[in-house]
Amino acid sequence: MYLMLGFYCERNFVPAAVHLLVLSSRCILVKLASLNELAVQGRLWQKTAVIVADEDRSLITMTTEISTSINIKEPRWDQGTFMGRAKHFFTVTDPRNVLLTNEQLENAHKVISDYRQGVMSPGLTEDELWRAKYIFDSAFHPDTGEKMILIGRMSAQVPMNMTITGCMMTFYKTTPAVVLWQWINQSFNAIVNYTNRSGDAPLSVNQLGTAYVSATTGAVATALGLNALTKHISPLVGRLVPFAAVAAANCINIPLMRQRELKHGIPITDENDNRLGESTTAAKQAISQVVVSRILMASPGMAIPPFLMNTLEKKAFLKKFPWMSAPIQVVLVGFCLVFATPLCCALFPQKSSMSVSRLEPELQEKIRVSHPGVERVYFNKGL
Repeated sequence: MYLMLGFYCERNFVPAAVHLLVLSSRCILVKLASLNELAVQGRLWQKTAVIVADEDRSLITMTTEISTSINIKEPRWDQGTFMGRAKHFFTVTDPRNVLLTNEQLENAHKVISDYRQGVMSPGLTEDELWRAKYIFDSAFHPDTGEKMILIGRMSAQVPMNMTITGCMMTFYKTTPAVVLWQWINQSFNAIVNYTNRSGDAPLSVNQLGTAYVSATTGAVATALGLNALTKHISPLVGRLVPFAAVAAANCINIPLMRQRELKHGIPITDENDNRLGESTTAAKQAISQVVVSRILMASPGMAIPPFLMNTLEKKAFLKKFPWMSAPIQVVLVGFCLVFATPLCCALFPQKSSMSVSRLEPELQEKIRVSHPGVERVYFNKGL
């Protein structure tokens, strides 16, 4: 029996013990190798840490120093392409800019003003410089440098327009409602058009008052006329009346609010920003481009929601909760405007241009005498 037990142990337990011993030794070897490797790595890391510690200041200086030759007069992205202009305007029209405090705006103003004079704030990075530039651009007029009225800034376009347009498209069936919301809309547009005008010459109070009254009266009359013509047609077409009225009103409101530019011209410069004079021809091109942009900007928010609302109002939900119609329209319009506003602003370059040969004859002659090499002039078209 003992022989059998010994044989059993020899055949089973001993090999098992040997096997375990081999496995354990392998684990120990692996662990020793790992520890050795970690020790080597530890020494390497210690050496690296010493090198980094020795060169710490110089490395930080290299990463935080920015060039003094960054052209912050121009946008960060190439304005010769639609994509570059779209990126620029997505940043400028960002609705979050409306929430910036006066302290943040003044700080951005100081950073940009200092940089233009060759003075840089301590620790300023390139990204922080560009962020300051876009905060500056969103709140300060490019020609006059004055702080713009809050609701007139392009960053206020989405929250203001989504509210006004949503209500205008909900309450369009009665004459008092049409008059009220068209008046509110055109009053808002008048503020935006004045705030984003081109040039640095101020409008007098009389000119501003005349332009405002003419623009709002023309817009309201247009809306009422179109509303009267569509009373006996399908509700869907009736829903599109506010868009037609806004499109027609933009053709009236923008030129009237910028009539001084049409009479006296807007500043034109060469490619180095040297002022060459004022041109009414450039003003006409600038205002035409803005009118087209504004009409197309309003198109998605005023053309798509009517089709959706025409379907939704037949559903049980809106029949049960009719008061939800206005909030739903506001949200739909807002969603469209988030994309339409920057993309339509990007249709034409902010710094527009034209050939000298297209300017007024007397201005052409003046430029050829004073700046004979200039073939193209540039101007801020406004928004």
